[in-house]
Amino acid sequence: MFHWAVVLCTKEEEGEGMRKQVVLAKPFSLEDEKYSEHTSNLIQRILSLFKNVRPGSDLTNFQLPPQLNLPRSQLQCYGEMVYSFNGQDLLGECGRRDQPIDRLKSIVTWNISTLRPLIFGLAPYNPIVGETHHVSNGDLNVLMEQISHHPPVSALHATHEKENIDVTFCQYFTPKFRGAYVDVEVKGKRVVKLLNQKETYEMNQPRLVMTFLPATGAHWAGKIVIKCLETGLEAELQLLSDSFLSRFTGSNKRSIKGKIFESSSGKRLYEIFGHWDRTVTAKNLKTGELEIIYHASEHIAELRTPVVKNLQEVSESESAMVWSEVSEGIMNKEWEKAREGKRDVEEKQRESRRQREASGQSWIPKHFSVVRAGKDWDCVPLQPRVPQAPIVVPL
Repeated sequence: MFHWAVVLCTKEEEGEGMRKQVVLAKPFSLEDEKYSEHTSNLIQRILSLFKNVRPGSDLTNFQLPPQLNLPRSQLQCYGEMVYSFNGQDLLGECGRRDQPIDRLKSIVTWNISTLRPLIFGLAPYNPIVGETHHVSNGDLNVLMEQISHHPPVSALHATHEKENIDVTFCQYFTPKFRGAYVDVEVKGKRVVKLLNQKETYEMNQPRLVMTFLPATGAHWAGKIVIKCLETGLEAELQLLSDSFLSRFTGSNKRSIKGKIFESSSGKRLYEIFGHWDRTVTAKNLKTGELEIIYHASEHIAELRTPVVKNLQEVSESESAMVWSEVSEGIMNKEWEKAREGKRDVEEKQRESRRQREASGQSWIPKHFSVVRAGKDWDCVPLQPRVPQAPIVVPL
């Protein structure tokens, strides 16, 4: 059984006698997978939820009981991919490389580091509109906001103070029930700007696959493409095999293969291969030299729980505050408390929506401008820099 390390801070609202708290759970690290439960009771409970769901159905608004929730929202999960790391600052390293090809290799390495282990059968909360998450780790400041609830769309802005790097995500997902598995397509793009080098790297996002039969599991799949127009260099990474057999047996489910090449000519410069939960190697196709570019055990193991540095500066919309009662209930296995907390959060969101509709107002994000074209979403940060956060990852 996985034991959640928790940081809990409380404050009293002056004159109102209201107790507010922030609950932060330990990020799920590489070594924690051995605690992930694959019991028959868990599998039966999950399958029972889908007994009336037809294959192909959209699960975006599917409601889960607290027993099947992680003690954090999806907003926090996205943020942890960027600010939660050990060892070398891989994002900062992208700005310290002299040659364009070395910078792209560093971008590839950082992108691989955002792949994190998944817990089969447990899912984060669906963030409420306007929810935020603001955390700093060293020179890296990360701010997220839920810019839409239906459909659920999350925006991220991160800036690296020392290396002058800007990162933006605009993410939204479509989970589909396929009978023996759930396929989650993660849409939107990620953009990394190395401002000192005047280089912009655009990349897509992998899919998430959760299988029930014949073997249970949750893993990343699909192809990641990383492009830099300024240098004319490109990388492709293939996660997992697209074969039917490997998808359902779980064989090589953490494998990664890819290449770095010139966009215009297609000339291959490097081969990429390995496993994202172990090591990944780059082979120079001109010299034959092999270089291990990523050690998962050095970067996504023994991840530290963020702490509240300044409680007074924590926003009322902070995810760890919005869901604090629910998360505390889940971690203490007080399921009724968690259910009540979840109902309270959802009812407050419905009431806010009713008030906006009654006054003829529409929701406007606080930290991002949003562009929507049909089913596609994009966002632009309103501020050029993310300030230091009141929640930090301890050194």
